[in-house]
Amino acid sequence: MTETIIFIIVSVFTLATGWIVVTNRNLFHAALALMASFLGVAGLYVLLDAGFLAAAQLLVYIGAISILIIFAIMLTRRMMQTNESAFNAQPGLSAITAVSVFAIIAYILWRMRQFWPIEPAAGVPLASRTVVPDSLLMDSVAALGRSFVSPDAFVLPFEVASILLLAALIGSIWVAWPKAEDK
Repeated sequence: MTETIIFIIVSVFTLATGWIVVTNRNLFHAALALMASFLGVAGLYVLLDAGFLAAAQLLVYIGAISILIIFAIMLTRRMMQTNESAFNAQPGLSAITAVSVFAIIAYILWRMRQFWPIEPAAGVPLASRTVVPDSLLMDSVAALGRSFVSPDAFVLPFEVASILLLAALIGSIWVAWPKAEDK
């Protein structure tokens, strides 16, 4: 019962901060709410006993991506000083798109109800968990780390992603750098 209450609190926190992200007009405050939303997702991973994913969520999304977004916001002072309207110029099209996407998701969930029952099966306690044997989890993180640096595994995609992120960072600094006409 306690786990269910904690899950509801963390879920409401994550959804509320996600709502703040998409409705806040101040870009900096929206980025801070995004960090809080990522923290809520990490909390959900903790509740699922996925400690590695929770740590990766904290390090990668909060520690890197969110900080990079905040630096980009602070480097582009022009974005902070614009007086443009924050309202959508196409409210009808966006409303139709939102209702259509909601209808598609609701239809898919309705069709999948036989594979994903909402109520527990008879005789199965609500808080039951599938036990993962320790032998399966023993060296999984170490094996993942070895696969990232092994020439026979994922070292090339890992390095390409690193170079792509470095190029994006350099490009964002170049775009944000004040030009002579901006002074």
